Parts: sequence; structure tokens; C-alpha cells
Amino acid sequence: MAEKTPEDGFLRCDLAFSYRFYMPVKPSGECLFLLHGSGVDETTLVALGRQIAPRAVLVAVRGRVAQEDGFRWFTRITPTRFEQESVRAEANAFADFINKAVKRHRLDFSRMTFLGYSNGANLVSSVMLMHPHLIERAALLRPMPVLDDVPPAELSRARVLIIAGAADLTYAPFAPALVSLLSQHGAEVDARIVPSGHEFGDRDAAIVRQWLAGPAVIVAQAT
Repeated sequence: MAEKTPEDGFLRCDLAFSYRFYMPVKPSGECLFLLHGSGVDETTLVALGRQIAPRAVLVAVRGRVAQEDGFRWFTRITPTRFEQESVRAEANAFADFINKAVKRHRLDFSRMTFLGYSNGANLVSSVMLMHPHLIERAALLRPMPVLDDVPPAELSRARVLIIAGAADLTYAPFAPALVSLLSQHGAEVDARIVPSGHEFGDRDAAIVRQWLAGPAVIVAQAT
């Protein structure tokens, strides 16, 4: 695990989304944007991010919608239906946040990966569809499609990893629809299934790490 710098990971509120910025002592040039799931905060995926890429800069972002003792990325109506105005407003705001964070921290767009879990993964896919070419590499854990009206989007430069949980009875059935949606818009999609529920774990970290190290090849398989 990478060592910490003295000011590593303090909460920053200087942009539209609050976030923590983690800079390893010997950075590789890689950067992971981390988008948490519902009801938690930006620290939730930090350990997973370090497990996947120990020498990557981590940008752990906090959703802006309050839920219980934590946060989420947009308003939900039911566990599988979402307020469309909220989805679009937050996706647009996050696209602007990406550009400003990249400029502020001098990040390399070509070496950025967006790691989203559950509600965070759904925000990432929405940004991809609403702002093509902004996010070109994304690892989405336990995602589902959330946009009712999908705009035209050309995603031929995008690589996407989608990992569903075999025992995730609520959300796994929606994963194939997201695979088809992103593929139809030109993205290279690697679809995996892990023997778990909605929670993430070491198997997810290993798959994401392997995927990041591998060639950009279209794959659709279960493991």
C-alpha cells in the first residue's frame, strides 16, 4: 500500500462536489475517480481503490443528495426508479466537476479511470451517455441503467467493465440492459459476474486490476 503524504485525504470543498485527494509518495501517473454507493460517503471506496492501483492518485468524491447518515448521487423514487431531473442535473454538475478537478490537480485524461459502485456506478454511466468522450474508461460495480430517455452518444473510444453479483437479486437482472445500452452506443464492454450479492470484495478488486492491465478488447463473459 502506498504511503501517505502529510495532507493526504483531507476533505476539500472548493469545487461543486466535496472530495478527498490522495497522492501516493511515488505516483504512477494513473488516477482513479471513486464514486461511492448509497447511504455512505466518499471514504467507502478508498481501500478498494488502493487495492486495485496502489500507486494511483485517488479522487474520492461525495454525492450531494443526503440519505440516512450518508449520501447518494441523485434522488430515487423506488430502489430501481429514479427522479430523472435529479439524475440529469447531477450528471451535468459532475461533468463540470471532472473538468475542473483535472485542471486543478493537473491530471492526465488518458490515464483516468472512473470506479463507481451501485448508485455511484449509475452516475458514471449517465455522465458517459450525456457527455460522450469525457469518461473513456470506467469500472462499474453492481450497476443498472437509470436514464429513461437516452440521448444520442458516440462511445467508440470508451472501455467499460461491468461486474454484477450473481446473488444480487434486485440489481443484477438489470446489468445486461446496461451492457447492451453501452455496447449499442459503441463502447467496448467487458461484462463479468461474481459469486456475491450487492456487496463488493476482493474478487472485484482482482478483476478490475486485471482489466486495467489488459488490452482494450471487447469481451462479454461471466467468471
